[in-house]
Amino acid sequence: MTERSFEPSLRPYANGSSGGIPGVPEVDPSLRARVDNILEGSLVWDNHGCMPLRPGDHAFLPQLVRYSRNGANVIALNIGFGSLTLDQHLRQLADFRSWIGNHSDRFVLADSITAIEQAQLDNRLAIFFDVEGMAPLDAGDHGVLALLRELGVGWMLVAYNEANAAGGGCRSDDGGLTAHGRSLLREMKAVGMLVCCSHTGLRTAREVIEHADNPVIFSHSNPDAVYSHYRNIPDELIRAIASVNGVIGINGVGEFLGPGDDYSELMARHIDHAVQLVGPEHVGLGLDYVFDRQELIDYLNSMPETFGEAPDYDALLRFVPPEIYPSLVSRLLDFGYPDVAIQSILGGNWRRVAKEVWRE
Repeated sequence: MTERSFEPSLRPYANGSSGGIPGVPEVDPSLRARVDNILEGSLVWDNHGCMPLRPGDHAFLPQLVRYSRNGANVIALNIGFGSLTLDQHLRQLADFRSWIGNHSDRFVLADSITAIEQAQLDNRLAIFFDVEGMAPLDAGDHGVLALLRELGVGWMLVAYNEANAAGGGCRSDDGGLTAHGRSLLREMKAVGMLVCCSHTGLRTAREVIEHADNPVIFSHSNPDAVYSHYRNIPDELIRAIASVNGVIGINGVGEFLGPGDDYSELMARHIDHAVQLVGPEHVGLGLDYVFDRQELIDYLNSMPETFGEAPDYDALLRFVPPEIYPSLVSRLLDFGYPDVAIQSILGGNWRRVAKEVWRE
């Protein structure tokens, strides 16, 4: 497939408007200078983004620059989920690494905090990778976790909606963390990979937090108390994550945020609830922005066991885009948040947990 011409500004933050994107309000002009200063002075880390999982199809990849144009310095890019095979994950990882390496003027493969900080100094977007679920390891680790970490995978979640050999998913019978799952947690600690409990069953998530012996994250999950949904998590798990120095990344999928037309308001409500529970040092961002909606529709239609027989397409296809960062900062300022708390939420907290777990 021929790649699209795409020649955006190489500046790390373009100080621009929302561009008229639905759901993304313009920044209050009276706060514009302060918003710009916060974004330009922060490490802005979005802990989950979704490009098409089609090796060789690079039509959407140039749009990664949308993150940096709106203030982001780091993005975790998904390489696979659920029942996709280990071979599919590895092929996608190899393809992303090749494309990013061939566009090193704008992007950098980052597997350490040192690499991320250098990329920020160089005005390049740092990219690492994530895996949504341990199902590819159902037959055993056999050194795969070490390989994935070496190739830039920074976090892996336990179960993607459905149960696997490691534990239960949020849409399945949840028998808890298994002996196989506990062995994977030990290996993840050894290789320096973060454990994530988004999409995971509540019992399994509780037991992961108890057994991980490391900070645990919810890379892209929202408080159930703000909007009730099986993918959202109860307050007790948010407190449990904080108790092990972890972070909850607020998700930008419409079905999990709840109804509303102002994305910055919706996200700020979820952020504020978590902050009131555990403080700003345990809250981050994981927008879960899907660039190819048709691919998602195809997955929804072909995987009813994973997504349900009749998913809410209108809600599921509402995604908070990377253009949200400036207006979200503005809204948090309206809420009375100090600059230092906003900087922690934007990325400082992800940096802290990654620095503790990743190996340099």
